[in-house]
Amino acid sequence: MAMVDVTVRGAGIFGLSVAWACARRGARVQVVDPHGVGAGSSGGIVGALAPHTPENWNPKKAFQFDSLMMAQAWWDEVAQVSGLPTGYARSGRVQPVLDARGLELAHARAEGAKTLWQGKAVWSVEAASGEWCPQSPTGMVIRDTLSGRLHPRMASRALAGCLPPVVAEAPDQGAVVWATGWRGLLDLSERFGRMMGAGVKGQSALLRYDARDAPQLFADALHIVPHADGTVAIGSTSEREFDAPDTCDEQLDDVIARALSAFPVLEGAEVIERWAGVRPRARSRAPMLGAWPDRPGHFIANGGFKIGFGMAPKVAEVMADLVLEGRDTIPQGFRVEDNLPS
Repeated sequence: MAMVDVTVRGAGIFGLSVAWACARRGARVQVVDPHGVGAGSSGGIVGALAPHTPENWNPKKAFQFDSLMMAQAWWDEVAQVSGLPTGYARSGRVQPVLDARGLELAHARAEGAKTLWQGKAVWSVEAASGEWCPQSPTGMVIRDTLSGRLHPRMASRALAGCLPPVVAEAPDQGAVVWATGWRGLLDLSERFGRMMGAGVKGQSALLRYDARDAPQLFADALHIVPHADGTVAIGSTSEREFDAPDTCDEQLDDVIARALSAFPVLEGAEVIERWAGVRPRARSRAPMLGAWPDRPGHFIANGGFKIGFGMAPKVAEVMADLVLEGRDTIPQGFRVEDNLPS
């Protein structure tokens, strides 16, 4: 009898979350990653858990909504079991309304949220007020209570603290889950002879500014995320072409300048870290989940891209259903086959 029921290859957010979901159900798991915990984009600094707009509902938006609603209990349990903080809080988000058309859309989405968000969260339109608020040409902002935040490094370490130590190498035992990030997507592309996905580089910055109880802010395509440790993260770029995956450059300088313009409250805050990494984006632009075609006993959990931490609780449970019980509840658009040649 194998000593391990599930081998997870990859100690990023998807790999650790799937391993934890399997372990919670009594499976013996091992996580294998030669680079250690959160060595890729899961070791970043932003951690914005922000929902899609409450309109034009589809399986991706419904899946994300379910996952965000699971997050509080899920991350609370991770913190309790590991004894480590995750930085999670469902603190909400504020974003500016830029023009009259935007204001009309915002009110329509507020009505949509009443049904689509099932009364569990609110999307509201209100007057901009207070210092911790984005610049808004209309004087109005959108405030939602579904958005959350966590600290990616803290959350990754806490998940790892719920599991046996991550090892650099080990033979496959039991079912094998491949959660190997953007390089794993390139490997899949080579294996199947078409682009299954790729990496998108992101650069972000961490400022010393204590707004730990404030909501995250969003403007000019930038996330401003207050963390529980008295820092604020600014992110990020989206670079499809890059030479140095882990190197920051002038594009991050531009991000910081735009952030200070949109959020004057941050003026003068010390930049204490500059970070760069590559996020895995599947061809379908949704997470890529399911059995590995033509490779019995092997599974894929990849493509978290910018929403990996927000999707992680439900991704983990759906993958545990499949790996341990053979129950396939993966929605259309998320399947490995959705990224394969037709």
